[in-house]
Formats: sequence, C-alpha cells, structure tokens
Amino acid sequence: MNGSGENTSAPQAMIVTTTENIPDTRVAQTLGQVFGLTVRSRSIGGNIAAGLKGLVGGEIGSYVKLNEDSRRQALDRMVQNAAAMGANAVTMMRFDSTEMGRSMSEIVAYGTARIVEAVTDAPGSFGAQG
Repeated sequence: MNGSGENTSAPQAMIVTTTENIPDTRVAQTLGQVFGLTVRSRSIGGNIAAGLKGLVGGEIGSYVKLNEDSRRQALDRMVQNAAAMGANAVTMMRFDSTEMGRSMSEIVAYGTARIVEAVTDAPGSFGAQG
C-alpha cells in the first residue's frame, strides 16, 4: 500500500503447471478442481477446404489455428476460475477434447487450484539468504 492507503501492487500472475509440485514453494491450501471450457464449430467452408487438403495430405492450417485459439480460451477461463477461488496456482493442468457431432469440438483445461507460498529456508531457494 502507498501513503494514501491504496494498494498499488500489480496482480500476481497465476502459476500454471502440469506437475504436482512447484519448486521452492509449499502448498498452503488446496482449493479443489478448476476448469475452463469452450465449444467451437468449424465453418462449412473450412470443412470443405480441409476435405480437399485431406486428399493431398499435409497440415490444415485453419484447424491448427482453431485448436490453438480454443486451447488458449479454455486455459484463460480456467485461470479466471482459479483466481475467483482465491488461488495463485493451478497444478496438474491437463487438456481434454471431445468431438460433438460432425463439426463441433469441446476443449477443456482442468487442474487443481491451490494457494502456494515461497519456501524461504530451503538451500538454494529464491528466498533463501546465503
């Protein structure tokens, strides 16, 4: 806080990891499961172009972009949900996807929302004094 009583610190970034443990931290509290999901539909034009590309082989760039955007949106929603729970970390993060019908895909990002704290007494830790 500054002299006027306002909190001027920037919001802390969410730690997102596929591992169970985060080096040089300890788990203060496990808040529970958290997820973010999106459902995307491919356009009919995209399906036709992909079908033609499928005849000759190769990467289908429009689908790659669609999947990258979908994963990013699911991940962002998961982080928002974890922050709303009071978490500063999500561990054991995973993605899952499911086809819905012929032209829709569901993408979900999920993990465990936690509050972690820096360990300051471990040798070599970022908070240890030497």
